[in-house]
Amino acid sequence: MTQIISSLAEISAPYDTLFCDLWGCLHNGVTPFPEAVAALQGFRARGGKVVLLTNAPRPARFVIESLDRMGCPKDAYDLVVSSGDAAQDAMFAGALGRKVWHLGPSKDDGFFTEIPTEWQGQADIERVDFDDAEGIVCTGPFDEANEVPEDYRAKFLLAKTRGLPMLCANPDVVVDMGDQRIYCAGALAVLYEDMGGEAMYFGKPHPPIYDMARRKLAAIGGGDDGRILAIGDGINTDVPGAAGEGIDCLFVTGGLAHDQFGADQKNPDPELLRAWLGARQTDPRYTIGTLR
Repeated sequence: MTQIISSLAEISAPYDTLFCDLWGCLHNGVTPFPEAVAALQGFRARGGKVVLLTNAPRPARFVIESLDRMGCPKDAYDLVVSSGDAAQDAMFAGALGRKVWHLGPSKDDGFFTEIPTEWQGQADIERVDFDDAEGIVCTGPFDEANEVPEDYRAKFLLAKTRGLPMLCANPDVVVDMGDQRIYCAGALAVLYEDMGGEAMYFGKPHPPIYDMARRKLAAIGGGDDGRILAIGDGINTDVPGAAGEGIDCLFVTGGLAHDQFGADQKNPDPELLRAWLGARQTDPRYTIGTLR
């Protein structure tokens, strides 16, 4: 059974590296959580490395700029690796062809303009109108504050009929932006697959983002899988992703599923927690209410 803990420091000694999720763990899309920041700073102060492993569809530079705007201190982490980074690799490698239609808000334009060093000078990716596209890059709804996946059913029917593959740059289905729950690219990709379309994923829980994190971690002197702890609030992303990679996981109940474990968000009710995990046939090694 999962071990419920009250602080990261209780169980962090055997680990050299954290793969820590962002939304729901370190921040709520608007502001960082002070206790979570302090926990990561404490882990690094004793010599550990922190990789912020996020399903954000933007390359790492833009994620870091967002953290800076929120006021998240840079001494809370060593690296940022995003689903956007891993999905970019696939796009520039030609997974969709060279002409793509971008389904997503303008804030994600960096997915196309921030070309990784290893892909500079290679064949260009051209953003085109839907009618001219060889594939779809989905970073989310155009209007994430107001749209739902069903708004795209007619467009997806046309795309499926044309056999257009979809590259999903963020496998998350929903995230909480402050007090508002919004749909992510993963929700659109699920609908497209349900309609018979093809979707490709590169973020958590899928291997490419973990492979990239390991490569970047090795470059700064880390990387022993047995000494990596994954932290996240996604029961369908963070938890199975860690299990698939053979990495211990600390599940944060105070994120997406915060209303399932009793009134005290920091201290999940053990019986409610175990029943909820049992219904999902999953058992992360550790559980905590909020990262602290």
